[in-house]
Amino acid sequence: MADFKEVLKSKTNEVNSIIEQFAFKEEGYQKRVFEAMNYSFIAPGKRLRPMIVLETYRLFGGNDIKTVAPFMAAIEMIHTYSLIHDDLPAMDNDDYRRGRLTNHKVFDEATAILAGDGLLNAAFETMSNTMVECGDNDTLKKMVKANAVLALKAGSFGMIGGQTVDLMMEHKKDVDEDTLLFIHKCKTSALLEASLMMGAILAGATKENVDALEEAGRYIGLAFQIQDDILDVCGDSAVLGKPVGSDEKNEKVTYVSLKGLETAKSEQEMYTKKAMNIIMNASGKEESFLLDLAKNLMTREK
Repeated sequence: MADFKEVLKSKTNEVNSIIEQFAFKEEGYQKRVFEAMNYSFIAPGKRLRPMIVLETYRLFGGNDIKTVAPFMAAIEMIHTYSLIHDDLPAMDNDDYRRGRLTNHKVFDEATAILAGDGLLNAAFETMSNTMVECGDNDTLKKMVKANAVLALKAGSFGMIGGQTVDLMMEHKKDVDEDTLLFIHKCKTSALLEASLMMGAILAGATKENVDALEEAGRYIGLAFQIQDDILDVCGDSAVLGKPVGSDEKNEKVTYVSLKGLETAKSEQEMYTKKAMNIIMNASGKEESFLLDLAKNLMTREK
């Protein structure tokens, strides 16, 4: 069996080559906003969400890159816009992201806000253009469903809702577990749920399987966020590409601060195993890159 890191590198390169086709031409009077959008959109990163879209699409029998590519780009655009806005002084006030200066530090706050807005709109422009050009009615229906999933999971009932409550809870010491889980499920899990669901929908998976993958995405998101909390306590800033200890600096209650490091590690492993079992049952396959990826997220160092 090939080394996972080598396979992951190959998969990441493939996703990058797909995503970069949707980069923005840096021209026109509004050239500056396109430069800011590209600065973050094509910055080095894990490409986790578009990779999951692609791998789920393949796991359920999809084989047309042209069908899935715009949706991979769209979810990465939305993820990127959320990072740009999260880093702003009004939110997390971070200076570094993915080992580089954050968008507002390179450009300015106003341009960073507009770059995030531009990426959010571009995501739906990208999916809409693909649907307009689609000549197959069955494929079009799948695309509309995938679009609707992303709109829901990225909005006020998903990622934005989670970020809202996260900001409301800053500097508060009495955040309970239910509130923290709500934040994680919306802020982190929502786009991972969308990634799995979109790939399955575009491949023609049954509603039962799509619903199951939504649950798997929820568990992957919880495990992913708990690992983030763990790394913020005991990670290596040189590996992470950003300073550790930002949660404590911002007086945020995290899974680690609420339940302790050992319990956090144990529950992160539990959520990962639950997600893997659901994916195996839904796909009918005991081995896949998607399963290896879920397992790797549990032990990642950045």
